[in-house]
Amino acid sequence: MSFSAADHAFMAQALQLAEKGLYTTTPNPRVGCVIVKDGTVIGSGWHEKAGGPHAEVHALRAAGEAARGATAYVTLEPCSHFGRTPPCADALIAAGVARVVAAMADPNPQVAGNGIAKLSAAGIETVAGLMAQEARELNIGFVARMTRGRPWLRLKVAMSLDGKTALNNGVSQWITGPEARRDAHAWRARSCAILTGIGTVRDDDPSLTVREVATPRQPLPVVLDGWLELRPAARVLDGGKALVFSSVSDEARTAALAARGAETICLPDGTGKVDLHGMLTELGRRGINEVLVEAGARLNGALIQAGCVDELLIYQAPLLFGDKARGMAALPELTDLTGRRELEIFDSRRVGRDMRLRARWR
Repeated sequence: MSFSAADHAFMAQALQLAEKGLYTTTPNPRVGCVIVKDGTVIGSGWHEKAGGPHAEVHALRAAGEAARGATAYVTLEPCSHFGRTPPCADALIAAGVARVVAAMADPNPQVAGNGIAKLSAAGIETVAGLMAQEARELNIGFVARMTRGRPWLRLKVAMSLDGKTALNNGVSQWITGPEARRDAHAWRARSCAILTGIGTVRDDDPSLTVREVATPRQPLPVVLDGWLELRPAARVLDGGKALVFSSVSDEARTAALAARGAETICLPDGTGKVDLHGMLTELGRRGINEVLVEAGARLNGALIQAGCVDELLIYQAPLLFGDKARGMAALPELTDLTGRRELEIFDSRRVGRDMRLRARWR
């Protein structure tokens, strides 16, 4: 299917609108819609938050009666099922639009082509696939959760030019400059949850909150704490809502954490550690789309070895820490290069004085 330059331009507008929901739509996808008639946008909208009207509904309300005979550009296949809101496919049919252009099919099994089929059956010209890659990237966590039952896991690291994340004595603040730290907070804001380990909580006592960018909601703090060592006074619990995964049960400690608003889940893997894959499955079950890992070398290495990491988000500062400093991930020693883990850097840019790299496995 070929698309015109105008099709691309209007879908780009819809994607820009969808991005406005970057911090707010969890657990729903980020979706934008533009309704066009005679080459002019007559209505537009985006999904702002779960439970609220979908993008198509906002756009149709803005277009009014003029929507009859128009083209709707939407970044995700219109839904065909009743959830917290009625089906958007029905709303488009009732409005009398003549054509619907979707960037991508909805990976949600409850939709998965049914929305497009319903529109086509109603006589509406329906096509999909325009700027699909851009739409997928915007909702990569939602796609991951719907297709494999677990969220997209993004591992964030701030390191020196020689690959060190802290001095040997644990000192690590600050490796990167203020611009990079602000950028990292934007990645926190778009994440549904922030995962760290008990070692990081014990050493740094982080709050894991978004502070450098404006956001209407805070991500869920998740602590991997195999032996339930988390102190109830830890700052990560200050928000009154946290999730703690352990490999042991302890009623007294669980009760103390619960008094601070934390829920504890015992999920042993049979070797005395937390079941990492089970943890991600549980997060997916709870509607978590994107997880940002901010942890130390041990948890980073464990997640990489278990095949849980989808993407690396690396901030590299023009500093040298030396051989004795701590590395980014505790991984087994290699004696042969055939055991190396290969990555592809798909995005690199300057952020202040530092470099930001995004990489995925080859």
